[in-house]
Amino acid sequence: MNTVLTKEPMSRHTTWRVGGPADVYFRPASVGELQAFLGDLDRDTPIHWTGLGSNLLVRDGGIRGVVIAPGRALGDMVRRSDCCVEAGAGVPCTSFARRCAGWGLGPAAFFAGIPGTIGGALAMNAGAFGGETWDTVIDVDTLDRAGRIRTRPRSDFTVGYRQVTGPADEWFLAARFEFVAQSGHDADAVRDLLRERQQTQPLGLPSCGSVFRNPPGGHAAQLIESAGLKGERIGGAEVSAKHANFIINTGDATAADVEALIARVRDRVEANHGVRLELEVHIIGEAA
Repeated sequence: MNTVLTKEPMSRHTTWRVGGPADVYFRPASVGELQAFLGDLDRDTPIHWTGLGSNLLVRDGGIRGVVIAPGRALGDMVRRSDCCVEAGAGVPCTSFARRCAGWGLGPAAFFAGIPGTIGGALAMNAGAFGGETWDTVIDVDTLDRAGRIRTRPRSDFTVGYRQVTGPADEWFLAARFEFVAQSGHDADAVRDLLRERQQTQPLGLPSCGSVFRNPPGGHAAQLIESAGLKGERIGGAEVSAKHANFIINTGDATAADVEALIARVRDRVEANHGVRLELEVHIIGEAA
């Protein structure tokens, strides 16, 4: 059964644990329900999609329009052939990495370093530990505002570093990936990458993952740290002492605190290094 909520606090659905209310929050139970919902929606209503709520800052005034959280409705993952894997947009990237490793397919271990879902990874060409999502994509299924499903080849999309451009007003439902048979070491690689994340990132505290993209030839975390910003704080938002490209909610942060700290970090890094850091996190919604 689907779930439709009004004035739903997005702080319940983002990994930063901040964010004002969405006018409408919709969690479909199936693709069919999702199609019907979109088909009935006024074409001028803004639509926002969310997976696990990582890589997302929702402002304190909330989101006008509809937030769609497909979750389990798009949570299937199957092996289509010896080397082809199909995954729904709601599959967590860590689950994807583990399943591919279990099948002896790769390279997919790097997905263990991505804190979101396959849908979010497709939308921004997410990557970690040297791998990027679209490196092995064959084709994708998309859904438009009218509820129509299309299968599109990789060539319909322009893919770059942390950005993907494709047909307007279509969203990812699923993708098929082509891998090669591995020697069985990918399972060890997944465990190693998860252990590395645990050791180098503040995983036990509310954050969004990496806030900034790495600039060409450099690392955002190194620039932030060398600018003396580790531990910098505004309200309840703080630059992590463990990994400088993470901003954590120490317990009572608002979205305004986080956004103000993001601006301070960008300004300080630019003043110290002459580099204007680009955001990896998406900021949406209205200020309070």
